[in-house]
Amino acid sequence: RVSLHRRKSLRRALLDGGVLGRVLLQQTPSPAARYHPTAATEPLANYMDLEYVGTISIGTPPQEFSVIFDTGSANLWVPSVYCSSRACANHRRFDPARSSTYRGTTTSVATWYGTGSMVGVLGYDTVTVGNIQVPNQVFGLSLSEPGSFLARAPFDGFLGLAFPSISSSGATPIFDNMMSQGLVSQDLFSIYLTPNKQNGSFVLFGGIDDTYFTGNLSWIPLTAQSYWQIKVDSITMYGRPIACPYGCQAIVDSGTSLLAGPSRSVGNIHYEMGARRSPSGYLVSCSFIRLLPDIVFVIAGTQFPLPPQAYILQEDGSCMSGFEGYALPTATGELWILGDIFLRRYYSVFDRANGMVGLAPAI
Repeated sequence: RVSLHRRKSLRRALLDGGVLGRVLLQQTPSPAARYHPTAATEPLANYMDLEYVGTISIGTPPQEFSVIFDTGSANLWVPSVYCSSRACANHRRFDPARSSTYRGTTTSVATWYGTGSMVGVLGYDTVTVGNIQVPNQVFGLSLSEPGSFLARAPFDGFLGLAFPSISSSGATPIFDNMMSQGLVSQDLFSIYLTPNKQNGSFVLFGGIDDTYFTGNLSWIPLTAQSYWQIKVDSITMYGRPIACPYGCQAIVDSGTSLLAGPSRSVGNIHYEMGARRSPSGYLVSCSFIRLLPDIVFVIAGTQFPLPPQAYILQEDGSCMSGFEGYALPTATGELWILGDIFLRRYYSVFDRANGMVGLAPAI
């Protein structure tokens, strides 16, 4: 069990620093960019809203790093002492010379971002996640992290929890090594995210803690084993379909904070909300929230409602929609990204043994 802590989102950090507008002018990020088949491997989706981070350690003796536990990517990487980018200077950096168990390679690794990229090299070392030690785990050491946004990121790197098929440079994901080395009692992991700013969020490797949800888990088969991708039957509002009327694909993604979907469908939802566009997102009247209906995701015949208190983000006296639209075409047609707004309402189990996602109402 690894505790996750909710930090100030990068969007808020950039806004507080007075540079959000400049970053958005450089390039508007798309939350679906990493799912586009022609994009480079493992881009950072919706990077400005990432906020749940946990701590791992790498090397002997251990060097600690805060990372995003990301079901939407498959690589583990952290900054290294060989990186001179501003983003690396502002974060903890791995020093291979300080680890007696480190083994280097000449294999390069790269990840793509909305305003830059991470370029690095692969290495091997002991990685400790909670009380699990994974020897000879391959990970990326960044050599360059261009772009201003990572310099303000409230995390050092990423720990990807998706499938090996999308891992950059063929690096074996850490959970695959946990499974193959018999380090977990079950070939699954589960995630619990607390609402609001409460403490207690966690990712649990090899187990399910049924004290954190009510009722029974609904098991949903995967439609692809690359991302944690499932089929959604429809999305309803006021009891009628508001999006995805004939079914669509969705990716359960702990590395994205918001709920993202095609611009036209999200536009319909914003119209029904009475939301208005602003530089920081779509705003709604805070006094109007109590009048809004649940938005219901129907998945495998089961309804998963989101009340307005879940999909409206309230901060500093303003109320912002938790839905974000994108115009990027995808190979799967209408694609939705079920990020942390969804996961805060539903305890989620990611079952590698059976190729399924389990969902139940979180307490």
